[in-house]
Amino acid sequence: MSRWLFCLAVVAVSSWSGGLQMSGSVAAADRPNVVIVITDDQGYGDCGFTGNEVVKTPNIDSLAAESSVLTDYHVAPTCSPTRSAFVTGHWTNRTGVWHTISGRSMLRDNEVTFGEIFSDAGYQTGMFGKWHLGDNYPYRAEDNGFTEVYRHGGGGVGQTPDFWDNAYFGGSYFHNGEAVKAEGFCTDVFFREGNRFIRECVEADEPFLGYIATNAPHGPLHAPQKYIDMYPEMKENVATFFGMITNIDDNVGQTRELLRELGVHDNTIFIFTTDNGTAGGASVYNAGMRGKKGSPYEGGHRVPFVMHYPKGGFATPRSDNTLCHAVDVVPTLLEMCGVDAPEKVKFDGTSIVSLLKGQADSSFDERMLITDSQRVIAPVKWRQSSVMQNKWRLINGKELYNIADDPGQENNVAKAHPDQVDSMRSFYDAWWAELEPTFSQTTEMTVGHPDHPVVTFTAHDWIGQAPPWNQAAIRAAAAVYPKKSKKAKDQKLSHNGHWAIQVHEAGKFEVALRRWPEESGVAIEAAVPPGEDVPGASAAYRTQSGRAIPVQSAEVRVDGKSVASKMVGQGDSVVTMEIELSEGSHQLAPVFKIPTGEVGAYYCTLSRIGK
Repeated sequence: MSRWLFCLAVVAVSSWSGGLQMSGSVAAADRPNVVIVITDDQGYGDCGFTGNEVVKTPNIDSLAAESSVLTDYHVAPTCSPTRSAFVTGHWTNRTGVWHTISGRSMLRDNEVTFGEIFSDAGYQTGMFGKWHLGDNYPYRAEDNGFTEVYRHGGGGVGQTPDFWDNAYFGGSYFHNGEAVKAEGFCTDVFFREGNRFIRECVEADEPFLGYIATNAPHGPLHAPQKYIDMYPEMKENVATFFGMITNIDDNVGQTRELLRELGVHDNTIFIFTTDNGTAGGASVYNAGMRGKKGSPYEGGHRVPFVMHYPKGGFATPRSDNTLCHAVDVVPTLLEMCGVDAPEKVKFDGTSIVSLLKGQADSSFDERMLITDSQRVIAPVKWRQSSVMQNKWRLINGKELYNIADDPGQENNVAKAHPDQVDSMRSFYDAWWAELEPTFSQTTEMTVGHPDHPVVTFTAHDWIGQAPPWNQAAIRAAAAVYPKKSKKAKDQKLSHNGHWAIQVHEAGKFEVALRRWPEESGVAIEAAVPPGEDVPGASAAYRTQSGRAIPVQSAEVRVDGKSVASKMVGQGDSVVTMEIELSEGSHQLAPVFKIPTGEVGAYYCTLSRIGK
């Protein structure tokens, strides 16, 4: 079903349609359940148990006080890359995910997620909240092994692929591919749906893996007012950021209480972690680290990791300071749950069960790990990178720090330790040489596939053109009205972007071009008024006035060549054309012609004709 037809399926309240698909192959008592909570933009220092004396996280602190805690656990410095490593056990750059937009946030189809592995092993698998690894087939959570999916679009509520005019309260989310109306604050909604999934699995005596991935406390900064009011001494942005975290904390407590109520608490592996360094709390407390979200320094990628599992012996306080990484999560879960890895999958990570048990394990002493923040179309060697070994950190291939002596990474000791630098550079060189041949494998959105016959593309995934990645930018018509400059004033606008597509089978297709998403019902040339704001330090994306674009005609280009064009009539909300596509890889670039040049169609639906 087209994303823009989803609005026809919106219902008054969210509900599970059809219930769980029960396999009956594994009784719940035979293997542990798994609940994973991963938050967005909450750094290592944004918890009470890590030393922050301002933020209120009593439930997470209580969890940590009776769990195994990793204090030197690392991820990528931004969200999509971390999630790709976390769900696959592979380096982010191996998975094709090294950015958060521009077609580089889609998880390659040859990757195998823990959703697929656990589903194949007889588990029910649920994903709730932020996926951010692709919004089209075959990259969605529902294409990657999750039997129940309730998520927003793109990388956050109100971003371009999300349901139109979503803010952090109310709105609509995608349940197993169809839009449903929700009530309440987004974090509460995602935990509520995750808890419903848990309850249904327990009642059906099915083992489960629940992956609850919040978009909070990622900006824009919004929270129920009562949580903001808990921080009267803080500036509004920090108060809202911490309020979002305290709201998460309350939900963590409620989910743990539900597990107790259902009698599965002791047989459930409960993990709490985050996806990158802090985005909003560094001014208050950053655990003495340099850098924050996006940085190759420690504060950009060292995050909390807490694991609790009473039946397995993980219900007493343990702390381990061994270097670990998100790629270790999948192999660790497989060992703990007695689930076999797929035969052809070789993980970049390794099981860290021994560390979580508090056992000395010298095999980790000389281990090297790498994290980087590319955020470009094609990876660049050494860009925003950190090579890590024990307490050594090689930054961007040049700066060397020993965080045991220098936790703030202030004293570059590269000249004093040339052998250490050479060793770490050699490791990186070999790592890069192994991965580099895969970088050209563009993640292409499949069209014409019987499992996904109607595909909607959004400007979020433009390759080669700066994308308007959130709905404020869509409303502002960012590609049409760039920031004022002499160069912009004198030049004709051109669209240099495209969507990378893979045509499953040759045939005729209908292309539908839109300036506004289908569920908005707005005409192509129309302006739209600003929408209502919600509580918090930021303005909701929908409060941006929607500017009109003087569209005259539309054109569809495939592989750089015009294949169809059509005039756009007054009042048209969509312009459609028929094109033919051969099987295989193509670059699709639908554009609107305007007096000052052209602009890419922000939304485009492609559907096969005749099948």
